[in-house]
Amino acid sequence: MRRLLITLLLVLGASFLSANEAGTPQFVDIARQAGVIFHHTNGASAGKHLAETMGAGGLFFDYDGDGWQDIFLVDSGSVVDAAVDKRARHRLFHNRGDGTFADVTDASGIQHRGYGMGACAGDYDGDGRPDLYITSYGRNTLYRNRGDGTFADTTSAAGVGDNRWGTSCAFADLDGDGDLDLWVVNYVDADRTRLPYCGDARSSLRFYCHPLKYDPLPSTVYRNDGGKFTDVSLSSGLGASRGNGLGIVIADYDNDGLPDVFVANDTMPNFLFHNEGKWRFKEVGLVAGIALAADGKTRAGMGIDAGDYDADGLLDVVITNLDFEMHSVYRGLDRGVFGDATTETGVGFPTLPFVGFGVSFLDFDNDGLLDIAIATGHILDNAPKFRPGSTYAQRHLLFRNTTQRRFVEVGRQSGPGFNTLKVSRGLATGDIDNDGDLDLLVTTNGQDAELLRNDGGNRGHALMVDLRCTTPNTRAIGARIRATTGARTQTRDVRAGSSYLSQNDLRAHFGLGTVTTVDRLEVRWPSGRVDTFPSVAADQIVTIEEGKGVVAMVPFKR
Repeated sequence: MRRLLITLLLVLGASFLSANEAGTPQFVDIARQAGVIFHHTNGASAGKHLAETMGAGGLFFDYDGDGWQDIFLVDSGSVVDAAVDKRARHRLFHNRGDGTFADVTDASGIQHRGYGMGACAGDYDGDGRPDLYITSYGRNTLYRNRGDGTFADTTSAAGVGDNRWGTSCAFADLDGDGDLDLWVVNYVDADRTRLPYCGDARSSLRFYCHPLKYDPLPSTVYRNDGGKFTDVSLSSGLGASRGNGLGIVIADYDNDGLPDVFVANDTMPNFLFHNEGKWRFKEVGLVAGIALAADGKTRAGMGIDAGDYDADGLLDVVITNLDFEMHSVYRGLDRGVFGDATTETGVGFPTLPFVGFGVSFLDFDNDGLLDIAIATGHILDNAPKFRPGSTYAQRHLLFRNTTQRRFVEVGRQSGPGFNTLKVSRGLATGDIDNDGDLDLLVTTNGQDAELLRNDGGNRGHALMVDLRCTTPNTRAIGARIRATTGARTQTRDVRAGSSYLSQNDLRAHFGLGTVTTVDRLEVRWPSGRVDTFPSVAADQIVTIEEGKGVVAMVPFKR
């Protein structure tokens, strides 16, 4: 009866089109025609190793500093078959600026080492170039960007080669000393040589084990000491918090100027590490209200993102979960507390049939309101045999923000990119063609990656802000930008690492609707300095350098 009710609600929801859905932008997968040809290798085996169904991610980053977003895609490999594992290759694609990408992996020096999971990019050595960190089911890898299109493996020299099962990662200046530290989320202790059996022994039907079959792991946290890292997980006390960690987002939720850390845990309470300064963090997830759902139960947290969807100046959080659980939305309230807004926002019921992974707040239609995009796909390749009504491949979800506090799912009206069934995992947002609207990179498990171009999102005006610092944190990771138009103020944070195994374009995107000028643009730099800029014209990419102001203005390519 419960599933029948859910089905009826979904049918009714799909048939209802609000007036705001007219003219919905269309997303089209242009991966192959653009040259982003990538097939993920997951090495699925009869043994059902859990890692085979969890990867992998990808990111947007401008590795060569030419103003165009490039793409990096993580490949996995095989846990048991050496021949299959040799076929796996991470891929780096250079954005030519004409709508196409060139596969430059061979020349880049980036090698496939270990069973890949996720990645994040940040300038850890302060030379002005984004470096690359890759997490694995096994040893993680750090690549330093040489600046000539090649990368050098500096994992051992930098001291960041953890061998545990790393998932999402993020760079951030956690101690305020001007350089980027590194936070690596770990999942479970799944020993390759001691694989539990999960399934129906009578029918020999086997499935991937529940994560609670394994021991949880703490995150690994590295302090940057001048280009070399020190593992401070234990000395900071962070190593005492063990969880089935999958997603991460680092953002200052209480506006005290210090970056805090949210971790989405699979079937365990989610974490919120409040930064109290000087490498003191306090886990406050339960007190803050994001550890559990409204019913007081845990959820299978996968991906996570933070953004101010109701424009009240407080960060809100979205977390993707398993099917029949609802994906979670937590609205930021006063005094560092969150309220479960899953049902009131309209996000709850439409997500019931879906297993969510990558997620992002974004303004896909440039109307000035943050929407939500979700990549979905089941973890069980034989899901229908165990969960009636479940499917392995699923369509992506797109929630349009209609009233600042209410969302409507418009994926079916948003073009072929949101109507193809895939087993999706990572999701990243970025403007690949610099035309003023946000495109999507979606990774899959054992399938082709998708590059979803946004056609029509730029019918409304927009502004993109690109920040620069002279400190070792050259891309101003942790900066907060506010754009005020009339009575509305939008907030964006610059973050290196987010969602699930992935990372978004570092440039801050503001949809403006019919407005052609931002009345006031405010930048709170990681140093604490605040700069304001009056009357900034829309429809351009504005580059701002700390202490120098606006140093470049480039119109959108339309």
